[in-house]
Formats: sequence, C-alpha cells, structure tokens
Amino acid sequence: MITAFIQRAVIQGIPLLFGSTGEILTEKSGHLNLGIPGIMYAGAMGGVIGAFMYENSFANKADMNAFLAVSIPILTSVFCSLIMGLIYCFLTVTLRANQNVTGLALTTFGVGFGNFFGGSLIKLMNSDVPSIALSNTSNFFRTKLPFADKLGWFGKVFLSYSFLAYTAIVIAVVAAFVLKRTRVGLNLRAVGESPATADAAGINVNRYKYLSTCIGSVIAGLGGLYYVMDYASGVWSNDAFGDRGWLAIALVIFAIWNPDFGIIGSVLFGGLYIVYNYIPNSSFAMQELIKMLPYVVTIIVLIITSMLRRRETQPPASLGLPYFREDR
Repeated sequence: MITAFIQRAVIQGIPLLFGSTGEILTEKSGHLNLGIPGIMYAGAMGGVIGAFMYENSFANKADMNAFLAVSIPILTSVFCSLIMGLIYCFLTVTLRANQNVTGLALTTFGVGFGNFFGGSLIKLMNSDVPSIALSNTSNFFRTKLPFADKLGWFGKVFLSYSFLAYTAIVIAVVAAFVLKRTRVGLNLRAVGESPATADAAGINVNRYKYLSTCIGSVIAGLGGLYYVMDYASGVWSNDAFGDRGWLAIALVIFAIWNPDFGIIGSVLFGGLYIVYNYIPNSSFAMQELIKMLPYVVTIIVLIITSMLRRRETQPPASLGLPYFREDR
C-alpha cells in the first residue's frame, strides 16, 4: 500500500512540478503570473488538438508512428503555451499592465479556450459522453521502462513512470542549476531583485523578462499535457483539471523559489492531495478538508519564512512591480 501511495503521489505531483518550475522562472524575473492555471489548461488543450488531428487521420490506429504521436501533441502544446506567455509578456512587460489582473484574465481566457475547443471536438466525435478519448496517443506517452516491474519496490517507486515525469524532474534540476550556477541565472535574479540596477549594468531587462516568462509558460503548459495524456489516460473532459494550476502556484511558495526543492514539494503536495483515499470511512466533508492540506502547509511555510526574514527565503524584491526605465 505504501508503494502504491508513493506512485500515485508522484503521478499526482508531476503536473504541479511542471507548473511550479515554470512559475519560479517567471517570478525570478520579477513577474507574478497568476495565469499559470490558464496556461496549463491551454497547453493541455493544445496537446489534445494535435493528438486528435493525428490520431483521427488513421483508419487503422495500429499504423500510427510512435515518434509523431508524441512529438505532434508536444509541439502543439508548446505552441499554445508560448502564445499565452507572449500575450502575458506583451501586456505586462511592454504595456506595463497590472500583473495580477492580467494573470487572472489569462487564466479565465485559458479555461475558456480549452472548454470551447474541447466542446467543439466532442461534437465532432458525436460522443455519447462529454469527453474525448485519445487512448492510442496516451499509450505512447505512458510507455514505461520494461524492466521496472522486475526490480520490486525500487522499480515501482523510482522507475515506473513515463518519460514526461522524468522530463519534469530534469527540467527542475537544470533550472535550479542555471539560476544558481550560471551567468544567465545571475542576470535573471538581478532583474528580479532590482531591474534598474540590472539595466544600469548593461543587462537587457525586457529580454530577460520575455525569455523567462515565455520559457516558464512552455514548461507549465507541459504540465497540462502530462495531466491529459498520462494522468487522465488521454481522456479530456471540460473543467476536469481542477485546482492543480493554483496548487502549482502554492508550490512555488512552499519551495521558497527553488526549482529543486519543488521536486520534493510536488510529491508531498501530490500525497496530501490524495491521502483521503487511504483513510477508511472518511466522509465527503472530511475528504474536502483533507484536500485543503497543501494550502494549509503553504500558509505555514509562508508564515515561517516571513518570521525568519532571511533574504534567500524571500521572493524577488521587485515581484509584481512594473519597471519604468524612465524612473531610473
């Protein structure tokens, strides 16, 4: 039971890890992107559109090419997520719009985008149920290491996941390395702490803001793709994504803006989110209360880090503040 619980916690936490890693990169540039839930939703729908077009172009699904079945949804997911990121950047970096309002509007737009095209595809399928099943494409995404089951509990806990799960971990580790150990990461952190100082030092502030936000949006969008193609086994239903986008933002605070800490935090959040399934005879009200645990833990961490007042546990100093070069 413990092995099964850890497996489910990891699978539940991978979308959160994608979303939190993308949001950390964005926030390191000084931008608070509350549009992450909408970006993840749009990224998921982008992947669904690509998979739908490719899978339904074959009368015999056995003729599908594994590489194309995986790469096409990834590319369409990246494209939709990138467009969302560019919209956010144009409004908040170029036009200096309010970041909170823009992010919330982007979330509303992303959910509407996903539900509109999701409903359209369901009508095209003439489905008796309000969902789209892309099981053949999902099978390619969910391919696991063939020898994982032969290694007992070790194989099940560490080696029984799809390639996107390991991709999320690699991206988080690489992001942490770039932020902490490279010149690019130093410049990005400088932009987030004091854009005026970074600008005076010759750093192109707007370029770093655009790149970090767009790359972060693409990473977050992959979390939505993982949810549909792996966690949901290729089944798309409107409004089925839940509050995972908001949990990803909460995970940023829990990880104190460190992508590598987010790996552990994502598993913890995933476990807290499903632990009610392992509590016998729990009522519906109790289940809903238990689902609040990730947010409660985030609030506790936020209180503790605020009391410690250590610079390394605080958000970037210019987070949420527009940069006006004329004010230097």
